[in-house]
Amino acid sequence: MKILDHLEEWIIASLMGAATLVTFLAVVHRYLSGLPIPGVQDALIRINSSWAQELCIYMFVWMAKFGAAYGVRTGIHVGVDVLINRLSERWRAKCVMFGLLAGAAFTGIIGTLGARFVLAMSHTGQTSSDLELPMWIVYLAVPLGSYLMCFRFLQVLVQFVKTGHLPKHDHAHVEGLDDEIAAANGGAA
Repeated sequence: MKILDHLEEWIIASLMGAATLVTFLAVVHRYLSGLPIPGVQDALIRINSSWAQELCIYMFVWMAKFGAAYGVRTGIHVGVDVLINRLSERWRAKCVMFGLLAGAAFTGIIGTLGARFVLAMSHTGQTSSDLELPMWIVYLAVPLGSYLMCFRFLQVLVQFVKTGHLPKHDHAHVEGLDDEIAAANGGAA
């Protein structure tokens, strides 16, 4: 599980960083191309960055699909649990398990429909307009992200059945910072 967890985090962070960098470079290119700097302006105008927007859109779609699975695993998805928390423990557990199973079923269905769509798309030879990527690769984010999210719902369900606890995101926690604070305080945080 650690390998999958780290792979998921690496994919999200890499896509986010790459999309930010591509967007920055495209904006800088756009505005520097308009400056009347001899030589620089001509060189920048020859560079074609029309593909940047399409690439960023695709990277953000992939990031969102994998980010949703990460959100299920870590408990950072927004949920309205005011009514659920007012129920007795027995009914609360049933509602939580129903919600997790419904989430797994929904994402499993979306993953399956997405896989069927990607398979059909792979036989068309259709490509994206700017990057000329095969569209089935672009749409592969749907089944992969949905199946990962389905797996995460089932993983959280098993953890809930065993322990009675759901993953909860601590908004005050900054990864790596707790270790630095403990080291500064002589090992006691």
